[in-house]
Amino acid sequence: MSSLDVLTPIFKFLPEVKAPIHRQDFKEKAKWTILVLVLYFILSEIPLYGLSSGAVDQFAQLRAVMAGSFGSILTLGIGPIITASIVLQLLVGAKLLNLDLSTHHDKALFQSTQKILAILFTIFEAIVLVLTGSLSPIDNSYFGVLLLQLVIGAVLILYLDEVVSKWGFGSGIGLFIAAGVAEQIVVGTFNFIPTASGALPGIIPGFIQALFAGAPDFTVLIPLFATIVVFLVAVYGESMRVEIPISHGQVKGHGRIRGAVGKYPLKFIYASNMPVILTSALLVNVSLIASIFQKVGFPILGQVQQGKAVSGLALWLSTPSGLSVILTNPLRVIFYAIIYLACCVLFSWLWVEISGLNAREVSKKLYQSGIQIPGFRSSKRQLYKIMKKYIPALTVLGGLFVGLLAFGADLTGALGGGTGVLLTVGIVYRLYEEIAQEQLMEMHPMLRNFLGQ
Repeated sequence: MSSLDVLTPIFKFLPEVKAPIHRQDFKEKAKWTILVLVLYFILSEIPLYGLSSGAVDQFAQLRAVMAGSFGSILTLGIGPIITASIVLQLLVGAKLLNLDLSTHHDKALFQSTQKILAILFTIFEAIVLVLTGSLSPIDNSYFGVLLLQLVIGAVLILYLDEVVSKWGFGSGIGLFIAAGVAEQIVVGTFNFIPTASGALPGIIPGFIQALFAGAPDFTVLIPLFATIVVFLVAVYGESMRVEIPISHGQVKGHGRIRGAVGKYPLKFIYASNMPVILTSALLVNVSLIASIFQKVGFPILGQVQQGKAVSGLALWLSTPSGLSVILTNPLRVIFYAIIYLACCVLFSWLWVEISGLNAREVSKKLYQSGIQIPGFRSSKRQLYKIMKKYIPALTVLGGLFVGLLAFGADLTGALGGGTGVLLTVGIVYRLYEEIAQEQLMEMHPMLRNFLGQ
């Protein structure tokens, strides 16, 4: 019995999105995914009632990762969900919570607890942002109204994510991140609506305007080129595999698959992009906590002004943007890079351990499926020895790869944020694979039976 079982009576009061009891076809999954995406964009355009014009975006540098729209009811985005996930993963990884996530019971406990924590963090972050003046109301009478709107928006995101996870393609969190980053890239590249000064804010329209004015500035194209480079490198990283030859040693049903030879692919980015999401969410909370201490008169983590850290640990752990930072404050860049990459590796390892992707769990599942390595005797121990040669190394190298790519892209000011572009590539790539697999199984129903779906 887990210590979280004491929360079971509370779980009963939580609304839940029921999973479909029938097999969904491609059209139904696509319908729900598109519907949720449209609802997300509609909600992102609903402004916060009672918000003053002096409000400051505390999470501006990570807005793409937060998948929220500042000034709307989705200002908090997926921040509370990710923060709750970080806390629970650390507790499970440190064995402070005894959960076996390979069992249905403990997995359900984990998900329900994460939902409660996400709601608590939503309330906490909403109160902090309003109290610290980041989301200052017009006057004190609008304090409660602002809080209520922020909480409603974050809870809606929580349940929209659950709808996509159970009824659509991929996950809602990934879908919202990709949608927000894609919007930022398109707007940042092609926005031709002039500002008050008459300048065109989009990179391409602005460059063309400067070109016709006889004063072209090629440095404005750096973020666009950085975005393209990150996109291409990320696609290359996603396509890299370590393929282990396997054969099947069992006869399944009436089919003849004994001895069938194939390859078991292990992705180079083994933990996907979750380490970057979790690291970004963790570091952005440093500035948030610094704002709290500053508000109560104890700025032990540094000073925060207009939503940006200007001194102390909060500054050193905030994302450095612009290549000029390397020249003006190289120590800050080096310190941030070390912490960022270390966190990426740590969360990569934690994610692999918690999600059941470690060598022990993978070898166990392969053995139970009758899989063996040609040239080796069929045993769970032998499978484990072979998987242990690859999975830990891929976990560390994959975490370092995505960390370096995200850090470098953020430093060059890539559109949508380097982290956002990296995440979007991974999300879209996996979404494409899932959609392609679904279409393939609809065309060939025997494949679904073979895969046990």
